[in-house]
Amino acid sequence: MTKIHLPYAGIVLFVGPSNSGKTTLLNRLVHEKKILASEVVSSDQFRVLVSDVEFITWNQRPKDEADALFDEYYRISNEAFDAMEYLIGKRCRLNKLTIIDATHLKEEDRERYLHLGKKYHVPVIAIVLNVTEKELISRDKERDFPRGKNRLKQQYQHFKRTLRFIKKEGFHRTYILDEPELDTLDIGRLANPLSIDVGYGIDFIGDIHGCLEEFLELLTKLGYQENEEGLFLHPEGRRILSLGDVMSRGPQSLETMKFFKKHVDAGIAYMIDSNHGWKIARWLDGRKVNLAHGDEKVEADFIEYERKFGKESTEQLRAELKELLLAAKSHLVIQKNGVNVAVATHAGIRDWYIGKQSQRISDFCRYGDSEGLDENGKPRRKDWTIEHQSQELIIWGHDPKPQPLLVNNTLNIDQGVVFGGRLTAYRFPEKQFVSVAAKQDYANVPDNPIKEWESKRMAPPNLGKFVNGFSVITEHNGEISIHKDVAKSALDDFSHFTLPLEEIVYLPPTMSPTPKPSNLAGYLEHPQEAFDYYQANGIDTMIVEKKHMGSRGILLLFKNKEAAKDYIGRETLGSIYTRTGRSFFKKELEEQILQVLHADLSGYFEKYNTEFVLLDAEILPWNLKAKELIMNQYAHVGEMALLDRSKLKEQLEKAAANGKDVASWLAETDEKIHNAKVFNEVYQKYCWETEGLAGIQIAPFHTLAHCNETFFDKPHTWHMEKNKEFSVLSKLFMETEYRLVNDEDSMRAAIAWWEEMTEEGHEGFVVKPEAFVVRHKGKLVQPAIKVRGRKYLHIIYGIDYLQPENLSRLKQRNAGKKQRNALKEFSLGVEAVKRFVGRESLDRYHECVFGILALESDPIDPRL
Repeated sequence: MTKIHLPYAGIVLFVGPSNSGKTTLLNRLVHEKKILASEVVSSDQFRVLVSDVEFITWNQRPKDEADALFDEYYRISNEAFDAMEYLIGKRCRLNKLTIIDATHLKEEDRERYLHLGKKYHVPVIAIVLNVTEKELISRDKERDFPRGKNRLKQQYQHFKRTLRFIKKEGFHRTYILDEPELDTLDIGRLANPLSIDVGYGIDFIGDIHGCLEEFLELLTKLGYQENEEGLFLHPEGRRILSLGDVMSRGPQSLETMKFFKKHVDAGIAYMIDSNHGWKIARWLDGRKVNLAHGDEKVEADFIEYERKFGKESTEQLRAELKELLLAAKSHLVIQKNGVNVAVATHAGIRDWYIGKQSQRISDFCRYGDSEGLDENGKPRRKDWTIEHQSQELIIWGHDPKPQPLLVNNTLNIDQGVVFGGRLTAYRFPEKQFVSVAAKQDYANVPDNPIKEWESKRMAPPNLGKFVNGFSVITEHNGEISIHKDVAKSALDDFSHFTLPLEEIVYLPPTMSPTPKPSNLAGYLEHPQEAFDYYQANGIDTMIVEKKHMGSRGILLLFKNKEAAKDYIGRETLGSIYTRTGRSFFKKELEEQILQVLHADLSGYFEKYNTEFVLLDAEILPWNLKAKELIMNQYAHVGEMALLDRSKLKEQLEKAAANGKDVASWLAETDEKIHNAKVFNEVYQKYCWETEGLAGIQIAPFHTLAHCNETFFDKPHTWHMEKNKEFSVLSKLFMETEYRLVNDEDSMRAAIAWWEEMTEEGHEGFVVKPEAFVVRHKGKLVQPAIKVRGRKYLHIIYGIDYLQPENLSRLKQRNAGKKQRNALKEFSLGVEAVKRFVGRESLDRYHECVFGILALESDPIDPRL
């Protein structure tokens, strides 16, 4: 029995004259479910599709008619093959298998498919059906549309020339099958050799570069245990996947390569091809290569190995390691439940290369995208990540960064361990980072990329790139586009009014009210609609936090002035700024507050071993920042409204005393006087006099980050406990009341609490899911919804907003745009903090903060 394995994807040419059995064989394979009917395309099929003509014969015709019919057949065939090639190209781009049923007797016909395979980086194989001329002519008599003896003889002459040369034409594989072999032919299918299943989990390892001690420490930290055979196994069945460059530059290249040889052979580890790996493989193969950039250390290791163990043992090791390196794949596609979810590569990959293999793809995956060399002889790297659009997470290394860098759904986990940085593992599908610090700088080169990156981290961003609009890639909300109109407005703010860019590491998002107004009479907002929203999004446990009527403030507090210099480039105890990036207090008062907080929190920094803490807070009283607004818009309006309405009432009472029927007017005026009194009472409740520090209260409701971690994975109950912890540490901090809602009773109690506090004139509360970040059916859920009380809303919607005609109109409000912007700003804020904590460049975290400020410039009803 003859066995042929078809490739996972690519082009298969059936080659043979008419009547050689190509269509019959393919129909049999479809019937046996060895191939799909959609994988087969035929020239006959496409001739019909383009011309409606199934077959043209010019046999037994006068010469003028025969010539005309042949010309028609030639033109139809050209159009058919063009259409067929277009379809095959699309299938190749999607990495599908296509089997072509045509004679393919002319070299140029075969050449076009070899070119197509090269263009789309897929294999092209040829299956030649070698049937005798006698058998071809015999079969022709049984056809519905016989080709004719002369035509078959011509085809057979072409076919004999094909047999002589086809094996030299460059096909990946060529099978020539005689008639007996065709009768017993068995066709199989190969799986994609570049695909692996996520299984029980994969631990991706960044560039090791011979730092074996750090690598073994990392494996221990990941939970791997060494067995009696010297294999490192994980109790959960996880596997190791190296992104390449396991050797060169570092101290133990040979031992690291031997480790991977042993573990790859055992089927518990994978290793990707890489630039250093490819060079060492060719050197081991005896080719002439220039061993530089740390590769010369591998040669030195082999010399030392031969001195210790002899030439024979060394040659055997060279052969084994050469085999390991040459067998390494350019990239691996990680599948979960049959779906491509991630791609592991060394230096980069284009979307249309994923799952394919060719020399060009291998080179790209080894070296990335580059153009020419710089003045130091290093390649000028182009940013391939900006072109990534498919949904697979690309995990790569090669280009050392101080921290893992997530850009446009591509993740760099080469943290330069050989340069004195860290060795990073990325646990998948858990999406967790684990790392260990290098014992030393093993490379000891003047152009240390980690130090270069660190030295340029605070370089000012090019603001010009924002002028015409821009996009930011976020982990939780994908790509967020900022239109040029709002970008220009935000640029003006950053240019004139805000703190220095490096100090604005986070801006809080806008907060949306309930998506729908209250169904209750006399209410514009009510907690029930917020609870309904979250329950409709699959959230049963919520937290409600009392909403302080002050001004939003961000506190970036440092352990000491020296620590600040490391993070923002200048010595300071910290900064306190508004939600628009402006200084919250005058300089002298801010210094006093920072001095007090520095003293009060000294033990906190030691306890949590952190250089800074980043807090999102409400700072009271309201008049600290809104004094001018209060005097001009609220005090004056309230006083004049009460005065005018009181005078009107006096006049109406006189008219009534004179017998005029003004009872309805009097009732309406009494109601409006009550509204004016409520208005004056409400805004004054949020204001009190302060003197220096006296009277200032700070309510931190989100502890966003320490120097080595963010806290977006913590539930809001944890953040409220941190709020309580801070209120104990310093008198400047105040505790915030909150309650948990997880059933009907607790929901009713929360509503009663809201009604009680808002009736006393407090603003209301904020409803949040228990978790900080929540998705439902793939979509991000609102992180918080504010529910404001009836009295408070007088100062937002006007003194008489509760008049039936006014309230009815206000209930038509649309909070859709506010909600969309809230989600965008929330995602940008989370992204900014993660980038800052990850010690990414100013340019990287600033674009997130700038995006929030730009969105705040987007015209939306400010009362929402």
